[in-house]
Order: sequence, then C-alpha cells, then structure tokens
Amino acid sequence: MNLVQILQQSEGKTLEFKRDLSSSQGFLRTVVAFANTAGGTILIGIEDGTRYVSGVADPLEAEERVASLISDNVSPLVLPDIEILRHRSRNVISVRIYPSSNRPHFLGSDVNAGAFVRVGSTNRRTDTELLDEMRRHVRGESYDASPMPDLDSEDIDFQVASESFSEYRKLLRRDLDVLRICTAYQGRMVPTIGGMILFGHNRLTHFPDAWIQAGRFAGEDKSQILDRAELRMPPIEAIDAAFTFIERHMASGLEIDRLQHRARWSLPPVAVREALVNAIAHADYSQRGGQFRVAIFDDRLEIESPGVLPFGLTIDDLSRGVSKIRNRVITRVLHELHLVEQWGSGAQRMIAACQETGLPAPVWEELSNRVRVTIKTNPTTELGLDKTDQDILNILEAHEGSRTSEVAQEIDLSSRATRTRLAKLVDLGLAVEIGSGPRDPQRKYYACVA
Repeated sequence: MNLVQILQQSEGKTLEFKRDLSSSQGFLRTVVAFANTAGGTILIGIEDGTRYVSGVADPLEAEERVASLISDNVSPLVLPDIEILRHRSRNVISVRIYPSSNRPHFLGSDVNAGAFVRVGSTNRRTDTELLDEMRRHVRGESYDASPMPDLDSEDIDFQVASESFSEYRKLLRRDLDVLRICTAYQGRMVPTIGGMILFGHNRLTHFPDAWIQAGRFAGEDKSQILDRAELRMPPIEAIDAAFTFIERHMASGLEIDRLQHRARWSLPPVAVREALVNAIAHADYSQRGGQFRVAIFDDRLEIESPGVLPFGLTIDDLSRGVSKIRNRVITRVLHELHLVEQWGSGAQRMIAACQETGLPAPVWEELSNRVRVTIKTNPTTELGLDKTDQDILNILEAHEGSRTSEVAQEIDLSSRATRTRLAKLVDLGLAVEIGSGPRDPQRKYYACVA
C-alpha cells in the first residue's frame, strides 16, 4: 500500500485520518461504519483534517492495540488488514476494513444503538429501517419484492399498468406475476411493495412519501419560491410530469431548425430524464418521511431521493458504471418500459450528455438519509488559473512529489512566489501538500487524485 498515493485523496466514504487512538470510540465507530457500508481505510498517525504525517511513537504497540480494540468491541467479528507504513522517519498504521457479508455489525452489544453506516465522511447511527435493509442485502432480498399479505391482486390498478405498457406490448393479467407486480402468498396472489408503489389503487395510503415535490426558486437558494408542484400520480407518470416542469423552467430561448422553432434548453434533456428515472429506480422506499424533491435554481438543478447509496456502492463507483440494484421489481418494470436502458450506464450517460454541451459533470452527494444529484446550468469555466499555474500542475503530474524549491526552479520564480501559487492550487483542490507539518522543509506537493 502506497501511503503517498492514499494521502493524495480526500477523507470521505472509504477513507479517514486519525492522529492517534486517544478517541477509541470514534475509531471503532468508523470500523463498524466501514464494515456495514462499502469498506474503507483508516490511517492512524495523520493529523485530523490535514495530510500532515505526525506518525505513531510505537507502531508495534499501536498495531496490537488496534487488533484488540476491534476484536473486543465489534460484533460480529471484523477481520481487518493492519499494516505499518513508513514515511521518512515516521510510522503510520493502516487499518483496511472490507465491506462485510455478515452485516450488520455493532459496537458493543447494543443492537439498537451500536450500528453505524458511512455517509460521506461521517458515521451515521442506523435506524430500524436501515438495519432491516442491511439484513435484506445480506440475504439477497429486495424490499420492493416483498409481499403485502393484507391486500389482494385487485388492489393493483390493472388499467394504469396496461396503459403504461401499451406503447410496447399488450399487458396480460399473468404478466403481473412474471414482473413480480404481484406474487403468490399462502395460496393467493397479493401485490408486492414494488407493484403497489407503481400501480396500486391506494398507493399513497401505504407509501405516503412516494411522490415528487417540485419547485422553482429565485436566485441560488430557497429563500424565494417562484413556482411549485406536487406530483402525486404514479411514478411513471410522475417522471414525465417532473420532466415537463423542469422543461418549462429551464428553456432559455429559441433555436431555428429549418422552418421550426424549438425551445433551447440550458440543460441536456438526456441527463435530466436519466436523473429522474434513477431517483425513482434506486430510492429506498422503506425510509419514512423522505420525499423526492426537484429543485430548480438560476445556476443548477437538484434532484433528491430518499435513502443512502446501496451497500457496497460509493459515489466514485457511479461514474465508473458500477451499479447495484436496490429495487428489483421497480427497476425491471422501468427496463421493460425502456426507461432504464442498460444496467449501470445511467450515470455515465448523464456525464457524457453534460460534457457534450460544455457543462460540468453532474455531482452526486449522500446527505444524511438521501442522495442528491446536482446538474449545473453554467458552462464549465476555468478556475482562475493562468499559464504559470497550469505549468505547476503539469510539473506535479509528471513527478512523484515536488518540493517548493524544485517547482520554483522549473518555473523560474522565487520560492516565496511559488509557495503562494502552490497554496492557491491546494485551496482549489487541485494539489495536496504532504509532510510532517506546515514548516516541514521536506514537505512535497502532489497533483490531487479524485
């Protein structure tokens, strides 16, 4: 494991820095959260919030303490990879936690209060719904495929379902079973949760949060709302209604195509529709009190859905085309309706559509109990970099770390002027500074790794 390469990354869902083990509870919460979510690495001997390598005084003693803390306080047992990494004259303890197939894990014996998951760079205490979701994930089950035994198949609005499929094929009654809209339960057919969410007669009675709240706000915050809509129709219709709402507020003039005049969007429609479909397909419908939200501002579009990312998935995975299906019934129906085209490709299509129109790539975030995707409406702009700044970045990318004096020599500036420019690149998140402290004469700068 290369310590310098790890330090070029930022703390987040799968990485945390610890100065020492003086706060063992914080360390153990992170161990549990990593094991329950997507795994991760804890580096002990790094100043919190920085990349300064303070090191550990006795690495063998620290290594033994790490193993004992995890063994004595985490259940079921977690088996970490513990490694001593060297940085010049200092030692750092690396604790690698793998995503567990034995979720949920707990801190201590309190199964109600001792479980944590990782959300962004924080550890969040789980609630009952999230624990149930964890257990379903381990069993390979899908919440939306669960039967609703108190109902029967007549609680599915077959007419609405048929109309949804009419463009592609004739829907037959037996297809409700094939698509798991209904399922057999104790000798009779009952709706699944996914079937009720999609096509139930009284869907909002059973799932009161399964609707979209849309708003257009003045400026760049929510202090003044200009327009709003509550889209309480079935999800497939709600996707079209939300798209129309966004289209009405995002059009920015007209373009002439031969003899026709068409509205010109400030956002790529492909990315917008994909974001809406993904919100419906991947939401955690077991979470209560979390609505779907569409918020339009002067400079961006935000779409939020309830639930954290599926277990084992990170934000970085999305752009690489990695996908985990949370709702098998809902996702299959959307696939049959050509709303989901290819598994795992939605985020990549959104990124490509934005880049083709000169916009920044969409940004995904985990925020407490929801996921938000933000699409900027302003074209990509330079970050105030001049030729010298770009030359410095090129130098950092070409070398495995450069000292201030080395960069200064290559760009023919004084060390003081070079240090100012390097600090600017660090503030912009384009470079990182790695050393034992701010006055370490041997500290080096590296191009930032996403």
